[in-house]
Amino acid sequence: MGFRSETLLAMFRAIGEQTRLRIVALLQHGELTVSDLTDILGQSQPRISRHLKLLSDAGIVDKHREGTFAFFELITAGAAGEIIADLLGHIDAHDHVLASDRDRLAIVRGRRAAGAQEYFAAVAERWDEERLLHAPDATVEAQIIDALGDQAYDSILDLGTGTGRMLQVLAEQAAASGRPVRRVVGLDNSHSMLAVARSNLERAELRGVELRQGDVYRLPFEPHSFDLIVIHQVLHFLDDPAQAVREAAGLLRPGGRLVIVDFAPHALEFLRTDHAHRRLGFRTDTIAGWLVQSGLDVSGTRSIDPPSGASDERLTVSLWLAGLTDCVVGQYDREIAS
Repeated sequence: MGFRSETLLAMFRAIGEQTRLRIVALLQHGELTVSDLTDILGQSQPRISRHLKLLSDAGIVDKHREGTFAFFELITAGAAGEIIADLLGHIDAHDHVLASDRDRLAIVRGRRAAGAQEYFAAVAERWDEERLLHAPDATVEAQIIDALGDQAYDSILDLGTGTGRMLQVLAEQAAASGRPVRRVVGLDNSHSMLAVARSNLERAELRGVELRQGDVYRLPFEPHSFDLIVIHQVLHFLDDPAQAVREAAGLLRPGGRLVIVDFAPHALEFLRTDHAHRRLGFRTDTIAGWLVQSGLDVSGTRSIDPPSGASDERLTVSLWLAGLTDCVVGQYDREIAS
């Protein structure tokens, strides 16, 4: 569907100013805050904010909040995204103004990465202690990819994304298969962890990944928004994991998949006292029951044992794979038809 002429004129007026064009060119490399843009462009915060409002009103940029921070990103979907991408594609890659902006962007990202890694260094010892208790991350990730098979996904959501590792694994797997994902989103309730994820994804040069701060009990997305949802090593931190499963199930599209990865039952009490675990693992039938109660069919389960010869103080990783039941799919189809 095309644009009305006044809508197109508003877009071109908004982008047809030097500072706003520089902002749009910067945002093609990833989301930025007002503070980031003031540092890069050397202009005042009120001035940058006014430019961003004009771009937002014209449907060129979008904003989302992360605690006290507001992040701005370029709209890439739909006809507006196509127009913006085409315009940016015609800009001289060696333009000296934009090249200088990119150099300052690298400096800003470097400072941001240093702050994120400082936070992660403070928790790394506890993080590594837990990771040594179960199968290597690469083994678990390979099992997830194998369980998903060769199905293509248009949109992926990682709940409790942490360092953003699963976003990177899934996006790279999709790209390697020649079927890149249109939308990749990571949600976490910790601004500090999102800063770590943002730094890691920037270092991996993964663009177009959305990071959102939010609550797994009140997910800020429209129903039936995602083809693949991952809940990786999250449920054992929650007071009400069943509710989180129900919330995630409501976001699945027909034909989509929900993958849950967590620990089998164990007796390592120090994970509760020292690592903030609320649950000491889950029985296979417990999570399978929650999935069924949420309108999902369980299509597979797996157990990933710790390395052979490991002591009793080791963790087995469990994996559940589920999709919408025919009953729920039929209800969804009727809603769309009406």
